[in-house]
Order: sequence, then structure tokens, then C-alpha cells
Amino acid sequence: MKNKYIVSGVVFAVATAMVLPSFFVENANARATDEKGPLSKITFVHYKKDGAIKTFAKNPGGSVCYGFISSGAKWKTTEDYIVNPTNSGVDSVLVSSALLLGVNEWEKYGGSAIFGDQIVDTTASIVENSTDGKNVVTFGPIADANTIAVTTIWGYFGGATRNRQIVEWDMQFNTLYSWGDATIDPTIMDIQNIATHELGHSAGMKDLYTNSCNAQTMYGYSDNGDIIKRDLASGDIFGIQSLY
Repeated sequence: MKNKYIVSGVVFAVATAMVLPSFFVENANARATDEKGPLSKITFVHYKKDGAIKTFAKNPGGSVCYGFISSGAKWKTTEDYIVNPTNSGVDSVLVSSALLLGVNEWEKYGGSAIFGDQIVDTTASIVENSTDGKNVVTFGPIADANTIAVTTIWGYFGGATRNRQIVEWDMQFNTLYSWGDATIDPTIMDIQNIATHELGHSAGMKDLYTNSCNAQTMYGYSDNGDIIKRDLASGDIFGIQSLY
């Protein structure tokens, strides 16, 4: 298990509100090349099951329960990620542990070179609409009460498949929900459950919306008390092994 911690003790209150579609891609700048295509961002919104917008999409092969952000787009260098547990409402150790367990679940099947070490920094924040060379996890309010979490991935998703890659990610958990360990209190949103799903995006996996894939970690809806996404299912495993 990765266990590197760098802790900064200054509290920074995150108060970012946003309303986003479930999935969109936009060009970030004009630094396009024939080999890589433009640097772009892809934003994933994780919806609560009860209030989810029903935008079901077919998966590759119909019943195959995995999909990629863009074929071949993955990490080609290992980078550390920063966790700011401020505003989570729970002990920082629980937040840190949940992220570590999510990372370990993906690397158990995809290899140890996907994510770097975890850095805990209570001053860290997300820079919106721009890359800053940091992978950051924060907790803050998101205006849409049906949105559990939002993850944005930056990378090169066009051009030749061999040159596609992920270069940065940011993740925000919605503090309109009560977070914690749902094995102890099934009325709350389980941090490890959602973190493992969101980290799948950070590794290069996309959401699944077909009902036949609802047991997969990358299924796009969750609810209070859910813990099924903590452990990868067959489609998740096949997908991450194929990508890495």
C-alpha cells in the first residue's frame, strides 16, 4: 500500500459551486499537433441514483461492461496526487485511507505505475478551467444536489492512439452529502465507494450507464449506503488490464 504523506496544517475552505452536464469535452487551448491533437479536458459528473438524469449510453460491444475515455489515453508517467480533507466532515485519516484503498484497487489489476504517492495538504485547491500540474482531491459544495462528485481529466485524447495520454486530474466531493464509512452508517455516502469510482476516471476509464453493468465500479450512479464500487468487478478488471 502506498503510504507517503506530506501534511500542511493550514485550513483552506473550499466553496466552489457548479452545475455540469454528466459528460462533456472541450478544447483547452490551440496547442494542437498532428501527433497528439489538442490538450483537452473531460468532465465526469457522478449522479445520485434517485435523481439521476437518464442519459443511458451503449457500451462497446453492447454487453461489455467497460469503456475508455479515449482509446489508448492513459498515464505514461507516474504523478503524485494531493488530498485536502478539509470540509469533508470526517476524520482526515478516513479520507486519506479511502483514497489509498481506491488507488490500490485499480493498481492491483492495472499495475503500480498508474498513480503516484498521496500527499495530504489542507491548503490545496482546484484551479478551474486550467491545468496547474497538480492532481487534487477536495471537498466542497456543488449546486446540483443530485451530483455526488465531479472529476475532470486533462490530456491528449485525439491524434494517433499511441500518443494519447492523461496529464492531470482534479476531483471534488459534494459537501451537500454526509460522508463517511457506510459499513458503519448506511445512511451516508461512502467515501471509499465514490473515491474508487472517481479514480477509475483518473486512470482512463469512462462511466457506464447500461443497467446490465450496474454491478461495476464504473457504473455511473450511486446512492447513500452503496459500497459495491469499492471492489472492481469483471468489466472494470478487464478494462484496466486492457488499457495498461
